[in-house]
Amino acid sequence: MPTIGFPGDEVTHRQPPVFARDGMVASAHPLISAAGRDALQRGGNAVDAAVAAALTAAVTMPEMCGLGGDLFAIVHAPGADGGTGETVSVLGSGIAPRGATIAQMRAAGDGGTRMPYRGPLAVAVPGMVDAYFAMLQRWGSRPFAELAEPAIAHAADGFSLTPLGAGAIADNAELLGGFPASRDVFLAGGGPPPAGARLVQADLGRTLCEIAQGGPDAFYRGDIARRMTAAIAEAGGALAPGDFADHRTELAAPIKTTYRGHTVYQTGLPTQGLILLEALNIAARADLAALGVGTAAGVHLLVEAKKLAYADRLAYAADPTFRDVPLDKILSPEWAATRYCRIDPDRAAADVPSGEHQDGDTTYLCVVDGQGMMVSLIQSVSAAFGCGMVAGDTGVVLNNRAGRGFSLEDGHPNVYAPGKKTMHTLNCYLVADAAGRPVLVGGTPGGDGQPQWNLQTLVGLLDAGLDVQAAIEQPRWTSWPGTDPSTLPNPFELRVESRLGDETIAGLEARGHRLVRQAPWSGGGAVQAIVRDPEHGTLVGGSDPRAEGVALGV
Repeated sequence: MPTIGFPGDEVTHRQPPVFARDGMVASAHPLISAAGRDALQRGGNAVDAAVAAALTAAVTMPEMCGLGGDLFAIVHAPGADGGTGETVSVLGSGIAPRGATIAQMRAAGDGGTRMPYRGPLAVAVPGMVDAYFAMLQRWGSRPFAELAEPAIAHAADGFSLTPLGAGAIADNAELLGGFPASRDVFLAGGGPPPAGARLVQADLGRTLCEIAQGGPDAFYRGDIARRMTAAIAEAGGALAPGDFADHRTELAAPIKTTYRGHTVYQTGLPTQGLILLEALNIAARADLAALGVGTAAGVHLLVEAKKLAYADRLAYAADPTFRDVPLDKILSPEWAATRYCRIDPDRAAADVPSGEHQDGDTTYLCVVDGQGMMVSLIQSVSAAFGCGMVAGDTGVVLNNRAGRGFSLEDGHPNVYAPGKKTMHTLNCYLVADAAGRPVLVGGTPGGDGQPQWNLQTLVGLLDAGLDVQAAIEQPRWTSWPGTDPSTLPNPFELRVESRLGDETIAGLEARGHRLVRQAPWSGGGAVQAIVRDPEHGTLVGGSDPRAEGVALGV
């Protein structure tokens, strides 16, 4: 098998991978990648570049990841003189309001069974801003104020909307029009702006300047927090200044598993990174290279592994401060063997129970620098434009993570409680080779699609031997529903890009999958990935043609 992620002559591409040596950034928007590349060229390291890129994303993709969202990352910092270094998970999400009871949420939600999906009660404390500072304090080499300069300029002076950005505003115009501050920013001309129009977010630019001057205290314990919570309270929400004041980012060891001789690191709870690792553990028991990752037999195996892993996430995963989660057992080889035995190679499962224990909208980017520091980072306001609210004159788009994430079902592991963190669809990964050398960072936005599309990318790289761009461009499938409470319960359906081919699609239908054909490149997601050759330091990047991004090298 060729070195992971490097192209062979036998592979054809819709677009080629990108090569570099001194650094690379891959993201879903050209301005985001440009901000990260510029930070690298000015002498910053991968963490500096990731923060610069992520701040720019919070301005140029407000439908995905405004400052009112959350952030998770995995950072590998190489050791001095070629030492092993450290690989750390960054967990930047906040709590639900302490002042709102489950009875209040039931009264405001959908018939008492589902959380209020949008609006002021859907908001959790945003963790993104503090996570930027936590990363810079641990690994950064440049000040936040310098790294924020591109984002501040794009907010204050405006930037040209891409077709996808303009389309997001148009698709959510009714939601945005229901909140005065949102309407003033995104529908300022009386309606949705067209592609190419300049979107100015002057209030957001001023807020970024305040954060650059005052640090995280300005956002969580200063005037910005006071103004945000005042806007939330005026709209009928419950987040209070005290909910913001004690927020802190957690830096922890990532969770991990071994797949085809590689160590795959993932973000831990409250993310659902465990889904990808469990699905890989299950898939590892089959010879996917022999089956063929794009055949009906190969796709069927992965879809069924996905169903089993999602069932276990729903049954056991929760905020670990509120509930013990048996992660070690769920990610064990013995558990994977038991779950693998439930897969019928000839028939799709319609009902997938969790395993039994004996004891009780988003954007992704990645950066690698010339010294081998690697960052895999994902941030989000959850649904498009989060709860729909811009927080008064702060310009901050607020998330709807609490509204989207919690269950209201008594006894559910992820049931709403005041001060609790909800489970997240967000997750990202980093992969090391058999010698323990980090060789790959990658991820994608897409809610419950994330673990599935990450699984497909990794299998394409590690089982099929595809290069990084070809792995990203594989015909994509999505098994729906996943874990999102708003989609449960529903019967399974398998959504596939038509490029998967008639033979494979017919084979899946013969196994009992309820197929929904999609247009050739409309399977969702915006996968970004960078591979590093540990011997020579060569970098190879790929960016998803389903989005508007690019991989840029230095």
